[in-house]
Amino acid sequence: MKRTIWVFLLAVMSLGWGTNALASSVKNLKVTATAYNSVRAQTNANPSIAAWGDRLKPGMKVIAVSRDLLGMGLTHGAKVKISGLPGEYTVMDKMNKRWTRKIDIYMGKDIQAAKNWGRRNVTITLI
Repeated sequence: MKRTIWVFLLAVMSLGWGTNALASSVKNLKVTATAYNSVRAQTNANPSIAAWGDRLKPGMKVIAVSRDLLGMGLTHGAKVKISGLPGEYTVMDKMNKRWTRKIDIYMGKDIQAAKNWGRRNVTITLI
């Protein structure tokens, strides 16, 4: 019986049915991108602390992701490129469960920059 289970698990993993195989196969995603700031009105009582406990500081290239994207490889510490923006961004925050297929770009305390960004459709590339 144990051998049958072991053979089944090996078959599942070799066919790419495991969750890690799924996450690594997702490279480019089209998502809605908004922006946020580390101010109480947009987050909570401690706006500089992200969902995984990371301390956010202005100037950091950070994004928050909707929770459906976590299963696609966009987990804590993942690096992405965002179409239309230079450099790499790190996933360091999670969004409320109500959002899907969405990222939020951290813009420090620059509220005007976040307003200027608005809402855009972008392609993100998992590095």
